[in-house]
Amino acid sequence: MRIVSLLASATEVVCELGAGDALVGRSHECDHPAWVRRLPAVSRPTFDVTGSSADIDRRVREKLSASEPLFAVDEAALAALAPDVLLTQTHCEVCAVTPGALGGSTLCRQPVAALRGGTLDGILEGFLDVARVLGLEARGRELVARCRARVDAVRARTGDLPRPRVACLEWLDPVFAMGNWGPELVEAAGGEALLARPGAHSTTTPWEVVVAADPDVVVVAACGFGVERTAAEMHVMEARPGWRELRAVREGRVFVADGNRFFNRSGPSAFETAELLAEMLHPGAFEPRHEGSGWRAWRA
Repeated sequence: MRIVSLLASATEVVCELGAGDALVGRSHECDHPAWVRRLPAVSRPTFDVTGSSADIDRRVREKLSASEPLFAVDEAALAALAPDVLLTQTHCEVCAVTPGALGGSTLCRQPVAALRGGTLDGILEGFLDVARVLGLEARGRELVARCRARVDAVRARTGDLPRPRVACLEWLDPVFAMGNWGPELVEAAGGEALLARPGAHSTTTPWEVVVAADPDVVVVAACGFGVERTAAEMHVMEARPGWRELRAVREGRVFVADGNRFFNRSGPSAFETAELLAEMLHPGAFEPRHEGSGWRAWRA
């Protein structure tokens, strides 16, 4: 079998299912496990992804306003790879390639597994869909069981701990509160999620709403950004009115995290994220195994 994954989380799923050797192509965003970067990339963004979060937001909005695609697929390269299966997603047209980006390609006749995400259960259903298309149903069930157990283990350890009020932000300028599965992970990690509901899309959030919520903890995990790229833009947050008066800032409970891999990607890594959050929310109860790689405390 020859697999092309047009979604970073789907690439992770294939590898977790033990089918990584069947991958012959990937999206421009597939980067985990690290070895997949050696595979040819058959997609690219149609806008400049460098610059500040404000720059990127403006370019994305311009594209969407003009009804122009955010991603392009090199159909000639894709055809040359001759995949038996294509993996993509239907959850968010801003985040990654959707089936519509394939246009009228005859490759659409190949089996396509499209991950949906939205909630943790939705993510796990997507894992089973991929496993089914690959003929690896038993491994898919095992993967789902491992992921559930990982989150349940964190939930069990935090059940009797204090529950800080947490604002997870997935964009800096403008501010976006983290929706989708983010609130579920905060709850599992022993926190109370503010500003967003489980399963609801992440959305622009007026800064005044964040200030009014006055969270005990702020986690900034920008979509598509790693720890250092997010940290490089924290001056934008610090310049906002009322930032220094926030309880989380005054008490030194602001964190920057790897949004690219752990918070905004609907793959197996998402089920590790509850551990990262628990390390931030309950430092006395959890060893900081991911500090420095997955998150770090922000100090002005």
